[in-house]
Amino acid sequence: MNAVLNLSLYEQLMALPDHVTGEILNGELYAMPRPTGRHAGASSALGMRIGPPFRFGEGGPGGWWIVDEPEVHFIRDVEVAVPDLAGWRRERMPSIPEGHRFEIVPNWLCEILSPSTAKKDRAIKLPLYAHYGVAHVWMVDPVAQTLEAFELREGRWTLIATLKDDDRVAVAPFDAVEFSLADLWA
Repeated sequence: MNAVLNLSLYEQLMALPDHVTGEILNGELYAMPRPTGRHAGASSALGMRIGPPFRFGEGGPGGWWIVDEPEVHFIRDVEVAVPDLAGWRRERMPSIPEGHRFEIVPNWLCEILSPSTAKKDRAIKLPLYAHYGVAHVWMVDPVAQTLEAFELREGRWTLIATLKDDDRVAVAPFDAVEFSLADLWA
């Protein structure tokens, strides 16, 4: 027990078992099991919808890196978030890092909400993302079948879209391509 107390929070995060995801938010270590099928399915489907047009330029503008569950270091080894999806414009991050640490603030983040993570995602991570200047955040709830899109304006979140069920999605920063929100629930 004393050995664990002597480890830094980041060392504790790195010591978590493989089936657990860890984050350090506001000086506290959070550990959670891998996501449920519904959660993972929504995240994967969203990545498949925005990846081809925005990462690869297939039917869209390209120019982005879209990454599943990156370890984003807002402050190296001190403030560490693992969003479900993240996106960087390539002019800000010309290449994906060689190691596991992503140290450039993403342009866009997406959190897939679940009953066990929704409170943390909204009350802890959303203010943290604003503090570090993430320009856009999407909150996707596969149970309620909703997508909320936020844009950072003058340091505060502005809700720019609330979509549900099978609404058409064409929302900043990915408004150049449209898809059905129902694609995430299938």
